[in-house]
Amino acid sequence: MSGSKFKTAIRLIDEAHALDPRTIQSKGHDEPYELFYSKKMSDYLERRDANASETLRLAIRAQHLRRWEIPRDSYAMTKTGYHLWRTYLKKRQADIATQICLDSGYSDEDAHRVGSLVKKENLQQDAETQVLEDVACLVFLDDQFEEFEKEHDEAKIINILKKTWGKMSERGHELALNISMSERARELMAKALAN
Repeated sequence: MSGSKFKTAIRLIDEAHALDPRTIQSKGHDEPYELFYSKKMSDYLERRDANASETLRLAIRAQHLRRWEIPRDSYAMTKTGYHLWRTYLKKRQADIATQICLDSGYSDEDAHRVGSLVKKENLQQDAETQVLEDVACLVFLDDQFEEFEKEHDEAKIINILKKTWGKMSERGHELALNISMSERARELMAKALAN
């Protein structure tokens, strides 16, 4: 992974993430949230598949690329609105990631592979897409779940946990069970897995 194309693409992806105006405290300083998130995605990829391809590493790092520019409330706050928002974001983020890869010297085939992974195409048939889904679920459980759980009722949270669990592979399940969580989060996870 020491090639100049890879380093250039990661730098450009991180520069885009660094424009996120939202910040989070990380290691004693404020960091743009999407940059923090993308680094966490890369960290979980190392745990999930330390031998991941360059294209998968780039797609993992490009998750949520410039997502803050299209806030959730720019679409109807309904289930349909949520799905429309997510569909638009996946395409937009994939297009941006593909262009970054092309600008970094990747072939058209490799750049479009990154875009395909960002969109999570062929989840059931593509092992790398499954790894990306596992990593996204792991980061949700580790970084976002406890805050998310405070905003929704228990039945909805349990349903979301069931869906999250259902998207993951066995290896993803193993890693998820080792995530440090609050007692309340563990209790909700146990309820979701019991049903």
